[in-house]
Amino acid sequence: MRTRRPWGVPCLVALFLAIPGLLGAEGSVDRTMLETSLRSTESAFAATMAHRDYADFASFIAEEAIFFDGDNALRGKDAVLAAWKPFFNGDAAPFSWEPQTAVVLATGDLGLTSGPVRNPAGEVIATFNSIWRHQSDGTWRIVFDRGCSH
Repeated sequence: MRTRRPWGVPCLVALFLAIPGLLGAEGSVDRTMLETSLRSTESAFAATMAHRDYADFASFIAEEAIFFDGDNALRGKDAVLAAWKPFFNGDAAPFSWEPQTAVVLATGDLGLTSGPVRNPAGEVIATFNSIWRHQSDGTWRIVFDRGCSH
């Protein structure tokens, strides 16, 4: 008679040990890599304004995103895109922004970017603060955005 070996349990244990972050333990993700990725994403997002690429701008925004326009919340991707469409009219960008800060939670699923917003003369006119969600495919999508005037 053959003895059955319980391969299932050792295989599961090995799987959990081999894939960092699967159990969601504190510090289990490479935050430095994710923060670099998030900073690059924010820079690419900002470049859509400089390059006047509205379609590419739209690709960074989550379906359920909330952008604040003063005290009013623009709820959903369609509302955000409708409000931002006029900023893409014309050959010159009405403003620019760049990330100074990019931080990611220990879980790796949310990140914050923040930095200056500049007018065409290069003067700082505001500070942006954006919250991004890390997607299962490795991309980031913006879920909250709020500026603060200077």
